[in-house]
Amino acid sequence: MDDVPTKPLSDLEALVGDSRKTVEGFQIEAGKVAEFARAITNLNPVFHSSTAATVLGYREIPAPLTYTRVGTFPRYTPADVDGLGFDLGFRDEYILHGEHAYEYDRPAVVGDILTGTTTLTDLYERDGDQAGTMTFAVLETEYRDQHDERVLTERATVIETGGAVDSEPTTDEPVDSPTDSRDYGDDGDDGETAVSNGNTTDHQRTRPKPLRPVNQAQRVESIDELEINETGPSVVVEGINRQDFVRYAGASGDFNPIHFDEPYARAAGNETVFGQGMFTAGIASRVVTDWFGVDTLESFGVRFQSQLRPGRTVRATGTVTEIDRADGRVDVALEAATHHEETLLTGTATATLSTDN
Repeated sequence: MDDVPTKPLSDLEALVGDSRKTVEGFQIEAGKVAEFARAITNLNPVFHSSTAATVLGYREIPAPLTYTRVGTFPRYTPADVDGLGFDLGFRDEYILHGEHAYEYDRPAVVGDILTGTTTLTDLYERDGDQAGTMTFAVLETEYRDQHDERVLTERATVIETGGAVDSEPTTDEPVDSPTDSRDYGDDGDDGETAVSNGNTTDHQRTRPKPLRPVNQAQRVESIDELEINETGPSVVVEGINRQDFVRYAGASGDFNPIHFDEPYARAAGNETVFGQGMFTAGIASRVVTDWFGVDTLESFGVRFQSQLRPGRTVRATGTVTEIDRADGRVDVALEAATHHEETLLTGTATATLSTDN
């Protein structure tokens, strides 16, 4: 196995600072928002019903926090753009997703038409115990709407390794789930939610589940309702299986076969297929969107730690770490782990709420 990048580092470093349009004509559509929400196991009606969205004060159905993954579909990609938008020579089977973060100017909503411009902001190498030489690329994409107003900024750290990685490599950087992949999921009801069970058949898993009622009591509206170390609504998704990864692939446009093709995954040195990191990130995002609402979020970001394999149960939780009552700002620490206590990702989110004073 060759554990060096397929392109010289000097060639890649010369691309740092380059920007190019990577997404165009990306229309936020109600049906696609609902499909993507279901794929990340989110059945909150705000993502599925304009009536529910209106009740909660949105002018239109909002998109989930990680919805811009849909912008990778070929129909939104300019003809001269391929893959990550830059010819880095990264091999699909050895691409990992290290970090992913968003800063929101406002929620993306149905009716928006977005254009994305990506800048390669950094590129460097590290040595890892498990992964050989790892090449890190940091990509920042700014999304603007049809009125040329900025909607959000997305930052991703993508890593090419020298081989398969079962868990976080020993480096200064957290690494794990591959960047390319997909899956699908379902959701349950309010508070701590269980989706299916470990014995449910694949056929049963494909049947749509009923939407959850709009639970305004679960949503915190004021910063004065919160305290340091307070925990939010936990999200539990049971019996993750390969269909979940395939459903997410179809919803997001991320079709790396390492997440659903067993021979391909094994040929790349993996024990089995595993879930895409952004599928797990989508599950984790439910904690803060149920807790505070999409419209309050200023930022959301995750660091991937280990792979999500079929048969696992995922539990995502959030804890208040800092409160600025004067500005109405609250910081939350996030974690998603399996029932085997394997940490899948850690993260943070910041929301701005109203104040009673």
